[in-house]
Amino acid sequence: MDNFDFPRAGEVSNVTWDDVGGLEKVKQELKETIQYLLYHPEKVMKYGMAPSRGVLLYGPSGAGKTLLLNALANECKIKVISVKGPQWLTMPFGDSKANVRDVFAKARAAAPCIMLLDDLESIPEARSGGSGADTDRVRGVCPLTKHIMRKADSLPNEHFRSGTTTPSYLPTYLAEMDGLKTKKHLDIFIIGATNRPERIDGAILRPGRLDQLIYIPLPDEPSHLSILKVALRNLVPVGLDVDIPFLSRCTHGFSGADLTEICRRATKVAIRESINAEAGRAREKRGDEGAAEEEEDPVPQVTRAHFEEAMQYARRSVQDADIRRYDLFAQSRGVATTFKFPESNPTSTPGAAALFARFIEDPDNDFYR
Repeated sequence: MDNFDFPRAGEVSNVTWDDVGGLEKVKQELKETIQYLLYHPEKVMKYGMAPSRGVLLYGPSGAGKTLLLNALANECKIKVISVKGPQWLTMPFGDSKANVRDVFAKARAAAPCIMLLDDLESIPEARSGGSGADTDRVRGVCPLTKHIMRKADSLPNEHFRSGTTTPSYLPTYLAEMDGLKTKKHLDIFIIGATNRPERIDGAILRPGRLDQLIYIPLPDEPSHLSILKVALRNLVPVGLDVDIPFLSRCTHGFSGADLTEICRRATKVAIRESINAEAGRAREKRGDEGAAEEEEDPVPQVTRAHFEEAMQYARRSVQDADIRRYDLFAQSRGVATTFKFPESNPTSTPGAAALFARFIEDPDNDFYR
């Protein structure tokens, strides 16, 4: 598969948990999913848990999905094989199924590893095939672009079954995913990442596949502070006049990528000021040959003024409508916020007792088999 590019095939990440600001609950969920199975398999076997090795990370762009995954891979000391969704659609004509098999073969050869399917919504869109899906896809697009998109949809496409919106390689992809359920492949983990979870084919999210959904939200105020500290950690000293907690409070609704961009822009302002100051010094030296050599850095810190200029260009990349869309998706998947058993013991009723006894006596009972 010489024409297919793996950006990080077989690569061990050097990102650490300290590089990920906030998201402590999400970090813990990911640790439990992968680290428990890798480092405590005896506990998994003892409790009879059927390990979930498929995870979907969903949330707005720039919230830190890929960064989290790379930190997890480094923490577990395992490799990452990364494939972006659009790559599946740009494979050489006629080779899509063979290439899907090759991707999974590389994962098996690299085990233990994490197989990252980034931009997962690009692999197969929901198989509605109706006008609703088309309306959602072209909403907000100019009339000319809508016309071009619909004309393109009517053209023959090797990647899709005739007369459907189902990719022709989807059955192969699902079969390969199911093939990793055996004990022989317990050290291969599939993690999908997307910012459009509602577009993912339901077959991929069924139990036994990518059945664990983890929402990566926008950072709250404490997480804002952590992200800013991480972003500023490797910069030149930040001036004492920079009120980072105040900056955190003023950037409500900003993603981690948005906050990092503010720090990057403030640094660029400081660099520009330093270059201009040094150029001015050079001109002065040419005019006064007897001037003493000055070694002091004209701009030794990133100051309050630099951040104030950077904030003039700051913007949110995630809108409130996007957040509502993620809330609706969570509701559609039946995600409950609270659950509590009734005070009375359910096994006290004869019917419930018989039900539990039947499953205890027959270890072969498995809803997901």
